[in-house]
Amino acid sequence: MVEAVIKVEVVYAAVDRQVLLSVTVPVGVTVRNALLKSGLNSEFPELDLASCPVGIFGKVIADPATHQVQAGDRIEIYRPLLADPKEVRRLRAAKAAEAKARNQ
Repeated sequence: MVEAVIKVEVVYAAVDRQVLLSVTVPVGVTVRNALLKSGLNSEFPELDLASCPVGIFGKVIADPATHQVQAGDRIEIYRPLLADPKEVRRLRAAKAAEAKARNQ
C-alpha cells in the first residue's frame, strides 16, 4: 500500500543567505521530523534542528516534537535576535529628541 504524503516548505534565513526547500513528508509527521527530513542541518552545520525555535507562517510552535504539519505549511526556523527591537527604537527616539533639542 502506498503511504500518503504531503508537501511542506522549510525556510531559513542565515546572515548571508536564505534557503526555501519543498519537502515531501508522510501524513502525520511532526514539525521536528519534517525539519530533520529537510536536510538543512547538512547545509547549515551550526543549526541545531533538534532544539531550534520554529514556527509555521509566523506563529511560534511551542512543542515542535508533537505538532503535526499540514499540507502546504511553511515551517520557519528562527535565529536569535542580535538586538532587542524595542530597545533599538527607544535609543533611536532618544537620539532624535536630543538632536531636536540641540537644534532649537
